[in-house]
Amino acid sequence: MKLSPLQQARYQYSPKLPGMLANGISEISVKEGQETQSVADQGKIAELFPNTYGKKEITFEKGQNTSTSQKQVVGVILSGGQAPGGHNVICGLYDALKQTNKENVLYGFKNGPIGLIEDDLLEFDDAYINEYRNTGGFDIIGSGRTKLETNEQFAIAVDVCKKHGINAIVIIGGDDSNTNAAVLAEYFAAHNTGIQVIGCPKTIDGDLKNEDIECSFGFDTACKTYSELIGNIERDANSAKKYWHFIKVMGRSASHVALECALETQPNICLISEEVAEKAMSLSTIANYIADSVEARGNKGMNFGVAVIPEGVVEFVPEFKALIAEINELLAGEKADAFNALSTWTEKYAFIEQGLTKESMGVFAILPQGIQQQLFLERDPHGNVQVSLIESEKLFSAMVAENLKARKANGTYNGKFNALHHFFGYEGRCAFPSNFDSDYCYSLGFNAFMLIQYGYTGYLSKVSNLSKPAIEWVAGGMPITKMMNIERRHGEDKPVIRKALVELDGNPFKYFAAHREDWAVNTCYIYPGAIQYYGPAEVCDITTRTLALESEK
Repeated sequence: MKLSPLQQARYQYSPKLPGMLANGISEISVKEGQETQSVADQGKIAELFPNTYGKKEITFEKGQNTSTSQKQVVGVILSGGQAPGGHNVICGLYDALKQTNKENVLYGFKNGPIGLIEDDLLEFDDAYINEYRNTGGFDIIGSGRTKLETNEQFAIAVDVCKKHGINAIVIIGGDDSNTNAAVLAEYFAAHNTGIQVIGCPKTIDGDLKNEDIECSFGFDTACKTYSELIGNIERDANSAKKYWHFIKVMGRSASHVALECALETQPNICLISEEVAEKAMSLSTIANYIADSVEARGNKGMNFGVAVIPEGVVEFVPEFKALIAEINELLAGEKADAFNALSTWTEKYAFIEQGLTKESMGVFAILPQGIQQQLFLERDPHGNVQVSLIESEKLFSAMVAENLKARKANGTYNGKFNALHHFFGYEGRCAFPSNFDSDYCYSLGFNAFMLIQYGYTGYLSKVSNLSKPAIEWVAGGMPITKMMNIERRHGEDKPVIRKALVELDGNPFKYFAAHREDWAVNTCYIYPGAIQYYGPAEVCDITTRTLALESEK
């Protein structure tokens, strides 16, 4: 396989570790903290996890390693969507295993959790691992979205682990994947299997975080990748001076990516889904807000701009959320077959008109036909509208165009409006990880082994103090149950990790809110450029603006 010069150079990069992990495994001791409880629904969570609930948070520090010496055979799974740095989690785990004992073994289950169920795995060696160091993607073993949630699956997992002598599983994933890790750990503990389960926090959406987990891996690289592209578009807009660019970015449940990209590039408009929900903003209110910027700039001869749209923003608009709920109900069960049997959009429209309330039909009717039809595309596995498929960037630009026609008619607007559309998603999921993500992920994997060596299960690998240089990072672990609450899903109460949304009283949003009026009217663009891997630390090892602002007191 022919390698690019950058890929060859990245193979040689040595990721930085927290000081207490870099001292050598024989000099790593463990300090236990207070017992923990879940973020909500403590009684129900404790009842569901009697063997793994309420465990203590732990921190690793310099001192004598008092763990029991034994051969470790570990399996690792990449679960869910890709995120830059996943390879380095596996590399860090592998290196820690081999540094402790050359006889230790690391297996990789292929294509996500299904690999564990189907006994589809490979054994890592130096040559294989070395081809993936500091590179992007999950192609080292592949990923998948199979959920581990039934007793039948758990029993199969036990048999597969026993077959290969595996005593621990590391699951690298997001909130759903680590919820599954917690459930799997509880099953293993309840059945005295002796198999440990450790999770690692991954998602470019940035919504797997709390007071302990400062950020999930991949967020840094993905946001820097998107910000480079947005900065390029801003410069193009400022050069051509004739287009408004509507850019949708990843983030269905939270707007962390959109906010970080706004902090990095200072676009004219950035919607924050959490604020839309807090203020109960309607579609027309949002369109009017964007049109205000277009008008102010256009009347000054600046017929160009950039608007950043979070992927899931329409779900946070109250009347649109109600519309989606009604559509989900309208197409439930046999009614979906009746709808799909209709051959023309006219027939389908009549079906929809009969099935929606007057209020929701009023919202549906103002949508462009293309968006209306997108609401009735293939459902997700749970029978719900796939909101990520809705081209919200086109929805808002179309509504802004209509808004501006009225402004032209009443003489308040004399500019020109031409819209272009972009969606940045896959472009950021498998990029070469930044130095930060390379270091952070390697540390998470190395740290996961330490949790295994000390006998912990149902824990999330935790590395904190991330706004400081890596030498000052703090490694440890937290029980996954600490992040959990009960949510209603598919008619049942389910234990899940609570998603972390953008905090409207947090420093990152407050900084954004304090500057956005200026950005909306004036051209304040910042061009962050490509991720830098070589050069001064203040350029190459810089954290996200979000993390930097959150660390300010």
